[in-house]
Amino acid sequence: MFFERSRKGEHALLIQPHAGGPVDEGLLEEFSELARSAGASIAGVLSARIDRPNAATLIGSGKLEEVKAAADATGADLILVNHPLTPTQERNLERALQRRVVDRTGLILDIFAQRAQSHEGKLQVELAQLRHMSTRLVRGWTHLERQRGGSIGLRGPGETQLELDRRMLQQRLESLQRRLDKVQVQRTQMRRARMRSEMPRVALVGYTNAGKSTLFNAMTGAEAYAADQLFATLDPTVRRIDLAGGGAVLADTVGFVRDLPHALVAAFRSTLSEARDADLLLHVVDAADPLRDERVAQVNEVLAEIGAADLPQILVFNKIDRIEGGAPRLDRPAEGPPRVWLSARDGVGLGLLLEAIAEVLGLQRVQGRVHVPSRAGRLRARLHELGAVRAEQAGDDGWQIQVDLALVDAQRLAVQAGGTALQPLIDAVLPPDLG
Repeated sequence: MFFERSRKGEHALLIQPHAGGPVDEGLLEEFSELARSAGASIAGVLSARIDRPNAATLIGSGKLEEVKAAADATGADLILVNHPLTPTQERNLERALQRRVVDRTGLILDIFAQRAQSHEGKLQVELAQLRHMSTRLVRGWTHLERQRGGSIGLRGPGETQLELDRRMLQQRLESLQRRLDKVQVQRTQMRRARMRSEMPRVALVGYTNAGKSTLFNAMTGAEAYAADQLFATLDPTVRRIDLAGGGAVLADTVGFVRDLPHALVAAFRSTLSEARDADLLLHVVDAADPLRDERVAQVNEVLAEIGAADLPQILVFNKIDRIEGGAPRLDRPAEGPPRVWLSARDGVGLGLLLEAIAEVLGLQRVQGRVHVPSRAGRLRARLHELGAVRAEQAGDDGWQIQVDLALVDAQRLAVQAGGTALQPLIDAVLPPDLG
């Protein structure tokens, strides 16, 4: 016997399983925010201690009755469970509670489906959804296991309805994958073109709702969608930013969250490659979040999963307007990445961030007079090619040249063209902890 699913599904009762001890309030708060981001109103919250997960329903029979009573009392038409559910558990819970049941993975998938705007983002979301759905289809639709043939007007090849649905789903999955592969080839070509331009690539990463898109807009003058909600941005946006020693390409990426479903990490691997292929990561952190250190660790776990763990980082502590005595500053610790404290909303501290980016990328400018000996004609030629020569005077033993060039170019010349004459100027630019 199957129930008629509600068409509303917006008044949700939240179930927070835990292994004993006090419930993690941070985890519960995040799950509540996920529910609200999906468009649900919260009817109530129940915790469920699980020492040994029930293979059939995850929670025990007593807790199941409590959930049913709470749902009846609050009028909830949707049950959200902050835990992965097997297809069997999901089906059995729906049958027992007579309501739609969605686990953590399904909830995040639903939010992603609402947020995706680009063609690629929509393909990625649908692919992840169908892969998630396929397990539910195979094990959950046993009531459709009936022959189509055998009666007048309905004779057919004898294929079951379930087999038809499975075959159609597989065909759709294959079609989506082909289309996504084509889009990814185009994105790879665009990324290679940016790489050939030798313009440094910087990517914003961080826990969802840390303020990445607000910071992106403040740095670039763009109008990327920014809102105080989880997963406001799914589709990567790329813009140029101007730094003291040149330009760079800045990319805004999808926010991370604890226990991000592996299916989503896999589906969004091409989008996340904006982070993996970057020269520098701006790791944005909500400075007012009491769990900010935990959030940093969780983001680093996802970065490791996509192969971006070893990339240089700048920790950007955003939202200092929400902490008492919050003031913009740039810290350069002896160990670990530089730390910038700012407010993207108020535009405070952005200059410090640009300064830190230029330092890490080596984009400060080298200016001064150098003596280039006659035997270093190749160095002189390269300085002219870069447009770095401001004044030049020839002598018997070479040239006296007034130069103005990016630090990264000066360092490259010092290695490639034997530009030892530039080394004193390079040493004068680099701070002691970066020298």
